[in-house]
Amino acid sequence: MAELMQPMLDAPIPGMSMTHELGARPWQSPPQYNTVEEALDYYIPRLQSDEVSEQLLDVMELGIPVTVIANTMQLAAVMEGKHTIDVGMLVLPVLVELIMLVGDSAKIEYNSGLEKDKKIRSSLVDLAKDKFIETEGEDEEGALNPKESEKTIEDMKNAAEERIGGLMSRSV
Repeated sequence: MAELMQPMLDAPIPGMSMTHELGARPWQSPPQYNTVEEALDYYIPRLQSDEVSEQLLDVMELGIPVTVIANTMQLAAVMEGKHTIDVGMLVLPVLVELIMLVGDSAKIEYNSGLEKDKKIRSSLVDLAKDKFIETEGEDEEGALNPKESEKTIEDMKNAAEERIGGLMSRSV
């Protein structure tokens, strides 16, 4: 009991993990592969090797989504200093396709991780529509009548479709 009351003086000092010399970590050094093409030249032979493809097939048969496997591979390569995180994000879709190709060639069923879950709503418009349907039957002051709510839902859908764009899209 007395041992539990003693202060723990051999614990790491806060910030101790930040005391390594600059450049001592692999991700602090220049990457080994600078472009997407160079990074793919690193990944393709690895995915074609028997050892890695057997491990991939084992993991895919366990039901781990292909997107998770690919993301783990590219993050590990970033931590090893093989390429930068931005090159990893650009390589990620190609990695997913390559891993799915390995699964297809072995004729196994796998979870690609790209399917949409039917329980998850695809947009806020569906949530707004459900809310309008719930409140449609209530008799409150200022409540919308069914014709107005249908018009409002259509307006919201049109506004949502106009806003949908890429990451760098601008509103016109």
